[in-house]
Amino acid sequence: MEYYDVIVVGGGPAGGAAAHVAARAGLRVALVDRHRFPREKLCGGGFTGRSYRYYQEIFGAPIAPEIILTKRAVEFHAYGERIGRLDPIPDIHMTMRRDLDASMVAHALASGAADLTGTGLAEVVAEENRVVLTDGRSLGYGVLIGADGVNSQVARSLYGQAFNHDTIGFGLEIEGPVPDPDAPVRIDFGAAEWGYGWNFPKEGSATIGIGGVHRRNPDMKAGMAAYMAEFGLGDEYRVKGQFLPFGDVRRKPGRLNVLLAGDAAGLVDPITGEGIAYAMKSGALAAEAAVEAIAANHPPRALTLYRQKLRPIHTAMYHARWIRQIIFHKAFRKTFVRAFRGSGTLRHQYFRLMAGEIEYGELAAATFRKVPRFVMRTVTGR
Repeated sequence: MEYYDVIVVGGGPAGGAAAHVAARAGLRVALVDRHRFPREKLCGGGFTGRSYRYYQEIFGAPIAPEIILTKRAVEFHAYGERIGRLDPIPDIHMTMRRDLDASMVAHALASGAADLTGTGLAEVVAEENRVVLTDGRSLGYGVLIGADGVNSQVARSLYGQAFNHDTIGFGLEIEGPVPDPDAPVRIDFGAAEWGYGWNFPKEGSATIGIGGVHRRNPDMKAGMAAYMAEFGLGDEYRVKGQFLPFGDVRRKPGRLNVLLAGDAAGLVDPITGEGIAYAMKSGALAAEAAVEAIAANHPPRALTLYRQKLRPIHTAMYHARWIRQIIFHKAFRKTFVRAFRGSGTLRHQYFRLMAGEIEYGELAAATFRKVPRFVMRTVTGR
C-alpha cells in the first residue's frame, strides 16, 4: 500500500490550495480527482478582490491576467427594482473555472504533489487511515483533506450524507451571448427566494444564473426562465444546475485526521454565493493544520488545529447569516431596498467587503445601525 502524509481529494480551489501548501512544506502529498485538468465546472466565476489577494498569498504569485477579466462597475437590482449602478468600484474579476482550477492544480504539482488526477475516490476507510481509488489502489494517509465539493464523498463517509437537504442551496446557470465590452457586473437580490441572480460578463460569454435556498424554491426552472427573459433570452441555451452550500456551514468540518474544506465544509458566502475565496483559504488552513499535526507526530490533532484556524471565517459566516435575514426576509425587503438605494455607506462597505478590505463584522455593524429604521418603516409603512 502506498503511503502519503496528506491525501487531498478534489482539485478545485480548496484542493489545489491544500495540495500546494502541504507539498511546499515538504510533505508527501497526493492530489486525487476523478477528472483530468483542465475540466469544465459549473460556477458563476466571480473572482473578488478577496479571492485575488488569497490566490497571491497562497501561491506566491498573482493570478495570470489572461484568465481573468476585470470589471469596475456593478448594477444592482432587488425584487424587480433597479437600485442603481456603482462606478467605479474596487476591482472585481471574472474567470472560467476551467482555467482557474487548472492553474491551481499546476501550482500544486509543481510544488511536488503526486498527480493522481483522472482517478476517482471509491471508498474512505477512516478507521484504517486509508482510501481506495476507482482503479483499485489502496493509499494510506496521515491526514485526509476532503475538498471534493458539495457532493463530497469524504463528507458522506463521515456523516452519511454530503449536506442537509433542508438548508442547502441550489443554482441554475447558462453561458449566454457575448456581452457588450462595457457591460457591468449585474446582481439581482431576490431573483430566487432567499437568493439572487447574476449576470457576469466574461471573455466570449456571459454567465447568467440564479441561486437560492432549495426548499424555498420549488420551481427554480420557472424562476430561471423568467430571469433569462429579462435579458431577452429563450430556451436555446443549455441550463445547468448544482447544489450550493449557501451558508450551510459545518461547525465541525471533519473528524480527527479527516478534514473538510471549501464547499465540502459549507464555506460559501450566504449572501453572494461566492465560494472561491473561502475555498482557497480553508484549503490552505487545512494543509497548515495537517503540517503542524504531522510535525508533532499526532495526526489526530489536525481537526482541533484546523477549527482554531477557521474561527475568523466561521465568525464572518455567522455575521453574514444575520445580515441575510435583513436582505431576504419578506418583512424587511422594501425597507432594505430603500436603505441600500439611499445609503452610500452600505454600498461602499459592501464593496470593501468584496475587495477583502473588511470582514462581515464591519458590514454587520453598518447594517445594524439601519435596523431600527428598518423596523420602524416596516411597522409604519413609511
